[in-house]
Amino acid sequence: MQDNVRPETMERITTEALANAFIEEQLAALQAQIGDKKVLLALSGGVDSSVVAALLIKAIGKNLVCVHVNHGLLRKGEPEQVVEVFRNQMDANLVYVDAVDRFLDKLAGVAEPEKKRKIIGAEFIRVFEEEARKQEGIDFLAQGTIYPDIIESDGVKAHHNVGGLPEDLQFELVEPLKFLYKDEVRVVGKALGLPDSMVYRQPFPGPGLGVRCLGAITRDRLEAVRESDAILREEFAKNGLAGKVWQYFTAVPDFKSVGVKDGKRTFAYPVIIRAVNTKDAMTATVENVPFELLQHITQRITSEVENVNRVLYDLTPKPSGTIEWE
Repeated sequence: MQDNVRPETMERITTEALANAFIEEQLAALQAQIGDKKVLLALSGGVDSSVVAALLIKAIGKNLVCVHVNHGLLRKGEPEQVVEVFRNQMDANLVYVDAVDRFLDKLAGVAEPEKKRKIIGAEFIRVFEEEARKQEGIDFLAQGTIYPDIIESDGVKAHHNVGGLPEDLQFELVEPLKFLYKDEVRVVGKALGLPDSMVYRQPFPGPGLGVRCLGAITRDRLEAVRESDAILREEFAKNGLAGKVWQYFTAVPDFKSVGVKDGKRTFAYPVIIRAVNTKDAMTATVENVPFELLQHITQRITSEVENVNRVLYDLTPKPSGTIEWE
């Protein structure tokens, strides 16, 4: 059987019982592959890397070294959740790297979207390489590769940005999810005891909020994106939209407009709300969010988020717009 072909006999993992059977099978396979050696994992906090981490912790415990790089472009509370779940609850061997200033300094003044993506990806590889070289006795590199990644990118989990490590770091790959689809990974994650907020995490671009802080990233607009996004997610969860809408987020463009707050003139940024549904991400429709809820979200954002005085709702389907703005 070729490595890039899903076994025809493999049953779809749709229930906890099937997930538990898969977990037991993988634990035996991982222990046989790794033995008493060490494994390195770039733990982003996304669904795939989190499930791989939980699986490997069960299989080899402290011989898994998780590296979480906080580049300052994650959503509100996500770095803290990674530390809480994996270090505090699962007793993982977790290395937390605060690289916020390093990334934001590299991105200062860079407005072109593709250039921003390349800087973020390249800097992630550098930080991860530095941490990898600090570790001793690492023989394996774990990745959250899933079946669509193999089909689309020839086996390289590009969005984890570890495919570009230097050749002298000769790690053998560990990819326990490589025959699973995303929905199956979520079932396995639930069976492993990961929180719903991690298991059902929305699709999130590799460069994170870097592509939602439109144009050249500034710290004030980045915080406006992070805080407004947190309000949007909170209100969608309260109003039953969290599980109904495929993807929803805020973006903040690099221009200001005149407004009024507390009887005084303001000159501040707008926040753009995007909420879409799709089956394959090739086309997308706009969610019909109740107007009263939009008004409430607008009131919260304009009163609670600094440097913001307007809220806009993006009504554009795909096509002609894309899901993300950059």
